[in-house]
Amino acid sequence: MQILDSLVTQAASISAVRRDIHAHPELCFQEQRTADVVAAKLTEWGIPIHRGMGSTGVVGIIKNGTSDRAIGLRADMDALPMQEFNKFPHASQNPGKMHACGHDGHVAMLLAAAQHLSKNRNFDGTVYVIFQPAEEGGGGAREMIKDGLFEKFPMQAVYGMHNWPGLGVGKFALSAGPVMASSNEFTITIHGKGSHAALPHNGIDPVPIACQMVQAFQTIISRNKKPVDAGVISVTMIHAGEATNVVPDQCQMRGTVRTFSIEVLDMIEQRMRDVAQHICSAFGASCEFDFHRNYPPTINHVAETDFAKKVMSTIVGEANIVPQEPTMGAEDFSYMLQAVPGAYAFIGNGEGAHREIGHGEGPCTLHNPNYDFNDELIPLGGTFWVKLVEASLIGVRT
Repeated sequence: MQILDSLVTQAASISAVRRDIHAHPELCFQEQRTADVVAAKLTEWGIPIHRGMGSTGVVGIIKNGTSDRAIGLRADMDALPMQEFNKFPHASQNPGKMHACGHDGHVAMLLAAAQHLSKNRNFDGTVYVIFQPAEEGGGGAREMIKDGLFEKFPMQAVYGMHNWPGLGVGKFALSAGPVMASSNEFTITIHGKGSHAALPHNGIDPVPIACQMVQAFQTIISRNKKPVDAGVISVTMIHAGEATNVVPDQCQMRGTVRTFSIEVLDMIEQRMRDVAQHICSAFGASCEFDFHRNYPPTINHVAETDFAKKVMSTIVGEANIVPQEPTMGAEDFSYMLQAVPGAYAFIGNGEGAHREIGHGEGPCTLHNPNYDFNDELIPLGGTFWVKLVEASLIGVRT
């Protein structure tokens, strides 16, 4: 691997920052301390900052030369509302909050790159280092865009990167097109008619109606959606009744829908609405159908993806760049890719052997209470960011 010497030298100090952030996790739109740490470091390195975008977001501005070209690099800052099982010294000190997705490491890799770029300005243009709040369900990217991210800081391309457990250290994964799905939630409240459970003919039971609905939804996937298109409907919650001898008067169903395209999502939402209403009508009941669209699909642009792959190959070699199989997980970087060309990459976090004594007994997977980011990635990820900037703002794409 061709890692920059300066990033290796500063790795220990940036790792200390990462572990400090890990020990003090903050949930979406509450990342005040984390933002303070980021802002202090950028200011220490002579990088002008803009704060408060998207509530707690921080944008660092690194300029050099006279070109009006610009590139954006994004890292997310928020933690998850879950209890950490690890017991090592940098484990979470905030009960019920944990950096279980590696956002502390994403911040560290971008800080490492920012420190190098501030001292070694081997580029002509502007680099915007974007530290974003609230990726875990809050839509922080959307909120930063609403606050004028791309108007105040115009850029030709924007890139994001996520660690990927199970992929070996020293490897990257990257593909053009859809790489993460849209995230959507639905709530359906079925209104029947309550009765004594021994006299069900006097009521309209919403429970078997819900069961019919769950089964019918799966025909949308198998019979309304093209087989080559991806889509998932999962009913994950059904709540009804308070007593064993009472037919309830209503039943609520909740769940999620995932797709890789807006067209498929439009079709699924409309068909679910039709199915729900008509099944209820057939049984003499009614329903309220609420469908909430969270994050759109994350779709990498072809040119920027190919360009990022070329940069990666200069660092780890082409053999260590693998296609990223699309995942039904969601990511709000999708909003940025809808606004500006770019790509979302994955960097291997290993299998978990990096964890020190005191880690939990479970696997080192994302959203797991035993997870910890692999600090070995900090100089590697930072090198990728630096090389991407230098190639974008000096090199010529071929």
